[in-house]
Amino acid sequence: QVQLVESGGGSVESGGSLRLSCVASLRTRGNYCIGWFRQGPGKEREGVAVVDANGSTNYAESVKGRFTISKARYGNTLYLQMSGLKAEDTAVYYCAVNVVGCPTWLWRESDYAIWGQGTQVTVSS
Repeated sequence: QVQLVESGGGSVESGGSLRLSCVASLRTRGNYCIGWFRQGPGKEREGVAVVDANGSTNYAESVKGRFTISKARYGNTLYLQMSGLKAEDTAVYYCAVNVVGCPTWLWRESDYAIWGQGTQVTVSS
């Protein structure tokens, strides 16, 4: 059974940093798209950042310049380095994967078939 397990969430003050991890228990061949989504309190889930098998990345406008998505050189771990955190970054962060490749509509949730359980990030102002 394919699983995505996130970790690294926590509470931090505004301006602080956190690094999230997502361990994927799957082996992919060819292209894929894996990334991070988040759902803040009272908000719809939104895309944050994705990376494909070739290392091409895409970011939501709200996190560009502050967040960095990366993959471990060995193993199946995805990271999200978050810096300059703001109160509006408070959310449950989810890891998700599309085993075919990054979809045309990057942030359409239905194109990501596998999801983790989420990890809470709380930023206090």
